[in-house]
Amino acid sequence: MTIVGLTGSIASGKSTVSGMFVELGAYLIDYDVLAREVVEPGQKAWEGIVDQFGEEVLNSDSTLNREKLGQIVFDNPEKLQKLNQITHPAVFEEADNRVKEIEKTHADALIIKDVPLLIETGIHNTVDKVIVVSAPRETRLKRLMERGFTQEESLKRIDSQMPISEKEKYADFVIHNDVSLVYTREQVEQIYSQLTDKQIPSL
Repeated sequence: MTIVGLTGSIASGKSTVSGMFVELGAYLIDYDVLAREVVEPGQKAWEGIVDQFGEEVLNSDSTLNREKLGQIVFDNPEKLQKLNQITHPAVFEEADNRVKEIEKTHADALIIKDVPLLIETGIHNTVDKVIVVSAPRETRLKRLMERGFTQEESLKRIDSQMPISEKEKYADFVIHNDVSLVYTREQVEQIYSQLTDKQIPSL
């Protein structure tokens, strides 16, 4: 079994790349998805958030109001750290459980852990290989604005993250996702072949 940490910066195209790996036969553990699952009503992390931030961060159906919670922590590093201390351990535990489940039936699996904060949280030290999905700042800015963010909002999100050039220093593989999907796919297939010793048939 090989576990790969996949990361990048906002709007670099991680989801596109992880989807390509899944199409080739890899197993995906998406930490963004896990982060939503562990804060569902009744979960331990949900209880921790309510204890820390109060019921005003809940919707009428007891689900987490992400917008309200985001407003509280976005510009407050101390409160963001408290939120992370509640959610990160729960996400890491669930990710470990998913790996164990996959390993039971597929001992030779290639597992892709899609983790936005792979480097920042130290998870890169726990995986076999690191892949960084890269795209120039201008490309990422354009993509965010096409999603409906203003230029100011887009730049704020980009600048709040570790620079992509810094993340690349930790990479075993860098996938450049700013030319075409065909070129991105070629890079994914090449890396998949290296990691699994499986040849991808030519179309």
